[in-house]
Amino acid sequence: MSSSYSITHGQIKRLTRHNTPTIANSMGVLSQRKKTTGFNLEPTTDFMPEMGAMCGYAVTVKYQASQEKVEHAVDYLDYFKWMASLPAPKIVVIQDLDAPDGIVGSFWGECNGNRHRAFGCVGTITDGAIRDLHEMKNAGFKALARRLCVAPAYGKVIDYNCPVTVFGLQIKPGELIHADHHGFITIPPDVAPLLDEVSNQYDLAELEHIITPCRRPGITLEEVIAEEHAFQQRIQKLRSKIESVRSGKNEGMQIV
Repeated sequence: MSSSYSITHGQIKRLTRHNTPTIANSMGVLSQRKKTTGFNLEPTTDFMPEMGAMCGYAVTVKYQASQEKVEHAVDYLDYFKWMASLPAPKIVVIQDLDAPDGIVGSFWGECNGNRHRAFGCVGTITDGAIRDLHEMKNAGFKALARRLCVAPAYGKVIDYNCPVTVFGLQIKPGELIHADHHGFITIPPDVAPLLDEVSNQYDLAELEHIITPCRRPGITLEEVIAEEHAFQQRIQKLRSKIESVRSGKNEGMQIV
C-alpha cells in the first residue's frame, strides 16, 4: 500500500481532537465531493466511545467464520507480515462475508486486538462482530462494529489489500478514515493537510456566531438571523482563503 497522502503522523493525530461530524462539516468547505457520499450509510456501534475519535489509513480485509473449510483462506503468518509492513496509524476495515444475518464468529478479541496494536493499528471498523470487549479496551484498540459475539467459530481471512464494503460504503486500501461514535468518513488526499486548521476555524465560527449568541438570555429572532448571516459570510471567507492557498497565492497554511 503506497500512500498518496502528504500528511504527517502528528497531523493525523491532531484530527482525533475533532469529532467526526466536525470533520464532515469541514469536508463540506474543503472538498468538491458530493455531500451525500464518503461516509457510512448504515448504523454502526462504537463499543469504545470513551476513547474518542480515531484516524488512520485503511487496511482492508475480507473475513468469514461460518465455513469450516475454505479453498482460498489466507495464511495468518503472511497476513501478519503484510499488516506489520504498512505505515501507521492504521485502521483495520473488515468486511465480514457472513454479515449481516449470518454472523457466527469474530476476528477480533483480546489477542488480535493486542497484536494489531503492536502493528501500529489504532482500531477497527467491521460490519461483523467483536468479542473480549473490556480486554480490547484495555489494549487501547477501538472498535466500530455491528454487534458483540462470543466465539471465533471457523474464522478465516479470505482476502486482504482489496476494496471492501462496510455499512454501505466501499473502502479502498490506503484511504484515510476518521471515525467515532457517530460513524466514519473517508478523507481525500487533497483535503487532508488542511483539515485540522479548517476544522478549528469552523468550530470557532460556530462558537462565536451560533452557540454563544443563542445561549445569551433574551436574544431576539432578529439577532439570531443576523448571527446566521455573519456565520455564513465567515464560512464563505474561509472558502475564499482556502482557494487562495490552493492556487499558490498564499504561501503557508495560515487561515485566520
